[in-house]
Amino acid sequence: MARQYLLGFDVGSSSVKASLVDVETGVCAADAFFPEREAPITAVKSGWAEQDPQMWWDNAKLALKKIMTVTGATGEDIKAIGISYQMHGLVCVDKDQQVLRPSIIWCDSRAVPYGEKAFRDLGADKCLSHLLNSPGNFTAAKLAWVKENESELFEKIDKIMLPGDYIAMKLSGEINTTISGLSEGMFWDFKEQRPAQFLLDYFGFSATHIPDIVPTFAIQSEVSVAAAEELGLKAGTPISYRAGDQPNNALSLNVFNPGEIASTAGTSGVVYGVLGDVNYDSKSRVNIFAHVNYTKEQTRLGVLGICNGTGILNAWVHRNIVSDMDYAEMNDLGATVPIGSDGVTILPFGNGAERILENRELGCSIHGLNFNRHNRAHIVRAAQEGIVFAFCYGMEVMQQMGMDLRKIHAGKANMFLSPLFRNTLAGVSGANIELFETDGAAGAAKGAGIGCGLYKDNNEAFATLKKLAVIEPDEACRGEYKAAYERWKEVLVQTAK
Repeated sequence: MARQYLLGFDVGSSSVKASLVDVETGVCAADAFFPEREAPITAVKSGWAEQDPQMWWDNAKLALKKIMTVTGATGEDIKAIGISYQMHGLVCVDKDQQVLRPSIIWCDSRAVPYGEKAFRDLGADKCLSHLLNSPGNFTAAKLAWVKENESELFEKIDKIMLPGDYIAMKLSGEINTTISGLSEGMFWDFKEQRPAQFLLDYFGFSATHIPDIVPTFAIQSEVSVAAAEELGLKAGTPISYRAGDQPNNALSLNVFNPGEIASTAGTSGVVYGVLGDVNYDSKSRVNIFAHVNYTKEQTRLGVLGICNGTGILNAWVHRNIVSDMDYAEMNDLGATVPIGSDGVTILPFGNGAERILENRELGCSIHGLNFNRHNRAHIVRAAQEGIVFAFCYGMEVMQQMGMDLRKIHAGKANMFLSPLFRNTLAGVSGANIELFETDGAAGAAKGAGIGCGLYKDNNEAFATLKKLAVIEPDEACRGEYKAAYERWKEVLVQTAK
């Protein structure tokens, strides 16, 4: 009997990953990502970041071809498709579904002034009570930038999409989106339970720019004949799940209920907790979106404390400071330095405007460096500590909102491969860290299994989720971690003045 598979795509800014998950065992049978080196991001001006959506599609095809070859699977064997994607990107298409300009992606900060002006003009109370966030640097503000700066192009726009919506369009020929997706773009009104007409009116957008809304878990569309021929899939295969990378990461770790926490530390880093009632931060320093299991009848919100300068800082240190080492050797080198990096402090904010800093763009900076005492090992440790401290800075806001952060679920990947990073996060936060074997593409595949009814619920879908390790705080070192964190916050306050 032929195996049955679920296909998941994870459309990141570094690469596109595809995974085939065996329906019966829940095990990932094969995965692949393209490109094998980081995908290019175009920055025409400082603070800009764009990618060509066609590149995502091309890389998705390459990754799919590889896993189909490895497993010997055919299109008939794939029962459903799920999509995870980099959040907040803007894709604009005309009435013929042709992309009008490169996507303005998540780390592009050009739209900050547009979101801030909307926040002032509309009022904090209005925005926070309806959107749960400032319009900030999200998709709506990016579209406002296009409207003002590329007016002729704006007039040609038929629909706007997120990166995952674009991949679904290429697979099916249909354009739709989810409530979760609309909420991450600031297009969803939580009070009115519909697209945020007041924000559309303010920016001068048409309601017709918003695609049709489909449930996160449902048969949203089906693979078209043209896409089936192009990819070697079966026409009619359901696309039955879609979510942004951070809600999807939480799903991949079976984080669905209030009080449960997920974290990821790739190019950017996130601590993501689930709230069961509507709430917001008065300074809008954390992001709040509809979680994957949010419905009009059931409030499930994802609260994100995010640091854009996470893996990208660690990679910069590796590339420019310790290029003669692999990452494991670099982590070991950093661990030779005492907690607190002997007085060296790094603010990791060199990858665009930071939400936890109220959308300011401070840049990355190194403080306390002594040429007679410090070496590259101190830089390695201070960079990883700085990333952790930025995480904890956002977590403090989440705690003020009433969230309990005693346990953090994370995939054993990216920065969580570093014992130095893991121990520091546990030591500063006081939380146990549970590491699991999972990834976004495999999670998206299982989400598709829920959406098409092959799994009855999330607990059945993630019954085989494998826990790899638990990292507990070293109580003997808590004081040292706390002192280093307090010094980091002092440096942040002085730098941000």
